[in-house]
Amino acid sequence: MAATAGVSVATVSKVLNARYGVSAATSAHVQAVIRELGYEASLVAQSLRNHKTNVIGILVADLEPFSTELLKGAAKAIKGTGYELVVYSAGGRTVDHAGWEQRYLSRLSGTLVDGAILVTPTVVEVEFGQAVVAVDPHTGPTGLPTVDSDNLAGARMGVRHLVELGHRRIALIGGREDLESAKLREQGYREELAAAGIEPGPGLIQPGNYDADDSAAAARRLLERPDRPTALFAANDTSAIAAIEVAVAMGLRVPEDLSVVGFDNVPEAALATPPLTTVEQPIHEMGHRAIDLLIQLMNGEPVDNTHVRLATRLVVRQSTAALETERRA
Repeated sequence: MAATAGVSVATVSKVLNARYGVSAATSAHVQAVIRELGYEASLVAQSLRNHKTNVIGILVADLEPFSTELLKGAAKAIKGTGYELVVYSAGGRTVDHAGWEQRYLSRLSGTLVDGAILVTPTVVEVEFGQAVVAVDPHTGPTGLPTVDSDNLAGARMGVRHLVELGHRRIALIGGREDLESAKLREQGYREELAAAGIEPGPGLIQPGNYDADDSAAAARRLLERPDRPTALFAANDTSAIAAIEVAVAMGLRVPEDLSVVGFDNVPEAALATPPLTTVEQPIHEMGHRAIDLLIQLMNGEPVDNTHVRLATRLVVRQSTAALETERRA
């Protein structure tokens, strides 16, 4: 670049670092060449000079619907802050590998990012040396700042909807057993059935792991039962949509033969056939609030609450209906 600009390397360095000793005309010429060449200073070099990169890292286990929507909220929040985002995905290689986030944090630490957001981490006690915020963490609130939604109340809301429609054989396709969100959603399912005086029958709770294939297998087990459920609550929308596809493939009608409620309200929920009734957690806002909280921590600003919990709400669409009188039991 120095050769293109016709100046010394030292002059280019002074312009890049806004140091004195360069005339206004020469500085303007070098900056024009920088723009023309699309030059960007190395983050590592910048960090070594300034001990700051103005980059925030977001670590996700995989780029699935939840994390993708959360990234949209984070991207919106970052505008105008002077920070940039880098997304580091484990590519889904986290099954049975608790602690993946610590390994990937180690790769980003020191010179690449000023702080990090961990999305659905399996652990929340991490060594990083910089500010960290966990979204939908493994163990729930700890000493690490966290952002999540009210999973317990949301699950109760979704199951209550099915109870109010007259359903009593209500199955659950659960989430990842290592995540606090999945545990709370199952707890909400159980609590709401208990409040209605309903005992979940044996075998009506099946693992789905927030995974489409696992959830499809769980749905088939449930729907092949001679006393198959009339309604199903799934721990996320991916599981709910997989269950609907299995039901339709088996010749069942949704919602006439099976009512289905999901959780998350990702864009795919509204596009499902039929459109999915679901419990909405404000995923974009979760990403936004995580960025806001992290920047406050990085800047050393006082924070009133380092454990942010956002409300959920029920979104009723066409995948649920009242149970026909003759099928009530």
